[in-house]
Parts: sequence; C-alpha cells; structure tokens
Amino acid sequence: MNKVLVDIENISAGYNGNIVLKDLSLKIYEQDFLGIIGPNGGGKTTLVKVILGLIKPLSGTIRFAHKELKNRIGYMPQTHFIDKKFPVSVSEVVESGLSSEKKMSKSEKRGKIREMIQEMGLGKIANKPIGELSGGQLQRTLLARAIINAPELLILDEPSSYVDKPFEVHFYELLRTINKKTAIVLISHDMDTVTSLAKNVVSLFAIHHSQK
Repeated sequence: MNKVLVDIENISAGYNGNIVLKDLSLKIYEQDFLGIIGPNGGGKTTLVKVILGLIKPLSGTIRFAHKELKNRIGYMPQTHFIDKKFPVSVSEVVESGLSSEKKMSKSEKRGKIREMIQEMGLGKIANKPIGELSGGQLQRTLLARAIINAPELLILDEPSSYVDKPFEVHFYELLRTINKKTAIVLISHDMDTVTSLAKNVVSLFAIHHSQK
C-alpha cells in the first residue's frame, strides 16, 4: 500500500474570521490522483493555500511524510493569477520553478531548462513573452515550471479553465504519465474532467452541505 504523503485532519481555515473550510479531513497518497471538486467559494483554493503553507489553519492538523516534502510540491495556479503583461519569457517562467536549495552550475541549469522546454513542445517559443502565448502554450509553460523540480506532489488549480482544445487530450495524457511517479491533486469545479482523470474524488460541496 502506498504511503501517505499529506495527512489533513479536521482542518478549518478561512480569512478575517470567516470560515471557508470546516473540519475537513483527507489523505494524499504516493502516486495518488486526487480530484477535489466544489462550487466557487467552496474552499478549493483555500485548501491549496493550506497545503502550500501560504495560510495557517484555524484548527486541525496537517502532517507531511517528511519535512522536505513542503519544498517538493509543484503548483500550477489558475490563469487569473498570472499577469500576462509582466515582461517575462517562457524560458524564464520555466526557470523560476527550479529550487534555490539545489546547488546547480549554470550549465546544469541551462540544460535542465532546455530539456523541459523541449519535452513540453515549447522549443520554438522559448524566448516569447508570456503575453503573446495562447491558452495552451501558457498552460504548458506553467506545467513545465511546476514539474521541472521533479516534485513528489503536483497541485493543479482549475487547469481546464485555459486549455486549448487541440492540446487538451495531450495534456491529460501527459498528466497520466506524470502520475506514474508523482502524486497529483486536481482542483476543479468541472466534475466531468475530474471524474475522467482522478482515481479518488473529494467533493467540498458535499462536505459543506452535510454541515448545514
């Protein structure tokens, strides 16, 4: 049986005294593909922030399999968090995913970035500003940034919100390949996407509904 990477027990979290998540418990296992669905404002992004350590839970506990795991989480954010006017290229975005804790020579770093860019089919647009990218190109760039460090856990926040239709099938095939070595948490309001990909599904709507 796969070991537990993240153990969330009776977590409550929110902002300015408003509780968004209440008494949520779940486990994320090695090589898991966990789908988390729920309505807008249902706590999906709040849960992501708790796992990433961006906010502290108001109550409950979150335990990681080992202390290094917190730095071994890849994160692909929602589109509206990306400032496409920011003057940064595809290769620079991918490079920003490299851990500062790993000591790498400049040549090693360049080689790893080049390898990831080629793997994601971004070679022809490596120097292109992100403001000129299509939805699918931006998605591939952000995914490359999220996985360049070979994370143990990959969190995808509403990835289908900006996928190019021609790239959609390839993107999901890519996730299945990544999942052979990496646990994935897919956050979405799209039940069809989640249920077609995930091995296990948690509904935040059901949790909140049961608490009313």
